[in-house]
Amino acid sequence: MNVDLTVLLIILGCTLVTFIPRVVPFLLVRNVRLSEPVLKWLSFVPICILTALVVNSFIIQTNHYSLNIDWTVIIVLVPTLFVALKTKSLSATVIIGVILMALLRLVIKFI
Repeated sequence: MNVDLTVLLIILGCTLVTFIPRVVPFLLVRNVRLSEPVLKWLSFVPICILTALVVNSFIIQTNHYSLNIDWTVIIVLVPTLFVALKTKSLSATVIIGVILMALLRLVIKFI
């Protein structure tokens, strides 16, 4: 397989653009002592991101003025949330969520 120079440069550019915003903040802040209010504020960021991802996955915009709910996601969300609260394990939560969604989609496919 031959890789064109343009494609290689695009891949390297995308790598750089992805790498910089993810790694540079950690490098800049690792030796800085952050104040308690900043640490408390930062502790809410993962929760906000997760909530945005979850809500985005079950709300479907059908046209400019109408929103619908994807009930298959809600059906999987409830037991997955229970597993998350019970185990407090990100790995177990993700694995159970993926397995439940796969099983539900498989069941819906054959109905």
